[in-house]
Amino acid sequence: MSTGAVADDRVVLIGEAAALYDIAPSAVRWWERLGVLNPPARDGGKRVYRDADLRRMGIAYLCCMVGKMPLDQAAVVTSGKSTRDAWQRTVGEQIDQLSQQIARLEAARSYLRHLLNCEDDDMAQCAYLEGELLARTPRGRIAETDLVTAARTAHQGEQPRGEAPPRDENLADHSSRDENLGRCAACAKPVTRASRGRPRKYCSRACRQRAYRARSADRAH
Repeated sequence: MSTGAVADDRVVLIGEAAALYDIAPSAVRWWERLGVLNPPARDGGKRVYRDADLRRMGIAYLCCMVGKMPLDQAAVVTSGKSTRDAWQRTVGEQIDQLSQQIARLEAARSYLRHLLNCEDDDMAQCAYLEGELLARTPRGRIAETDLVTAARTAHQGEQPRGEAPPRDENLADHSSRDENLGRCAACAKPVTRASRGRPRKYCSRACRQRAYRARSADRAH
C-alpha cells in the first residue's frame, strides 16, 4: 500500500483508493493495465485519484466483482470511451451469459435433488440407474444392453480405421502417459510436458493470463 501525502487534499493515493472498495492496490494496477480503469494523474510519480477516478473505480467494482463481467467486457463499460449503445449491449451480453449459467446450474441442482429419491444404500444398485445412464450419459449412444459389452464397443469405436486397438492399460502404460501428458490448470485441456525444464501448467498464454486474472480478482475480493 502506498504511503506518504500529496499537496492536494482533494486526491488520494492508490492505497487509499483501493481501501475504499476493499481491494488490493495490485488489482487496481491490473485493471488499469487492461483498460478497465483509465490511468490516473500522477503527483511526484505516484498515482493520485480524484472523486471522478473513485467513481469510475466503483463502477469497475460493480461490473467485475458484483456483475462477474470478464475484464475485457468490463472495460467497455467502465472506461467512459464507449457509446451508451455499446456499453449497454455489452451488459446485455453478460446478462445472457449469466442466464445460461444460471439455467445450467438450476438443471444440475434439479437433477441432484432427483438423485435424493434413490432409496438404495448403494446407488450403484439402484434399479433405475441403467435408465439414467441411457438417458443422460454418452453410454446411451451404445446399443448393447450390458455395460461391459457397451464399454468394449465404445472403446473400439474410438480407434482409427486400419489400426489395431492398443494394449489394455497397465501400470507401465499409465506411468508413461502421465509423464508426457498433463491437464491445463485453467481449461483442463491436455498439456504436453516438455522433456526438459519445469512442467507446463497451462496449454496457452491466454489460459495463463486468464488464471492470473482470476487469482488477482480473488485476492481483490
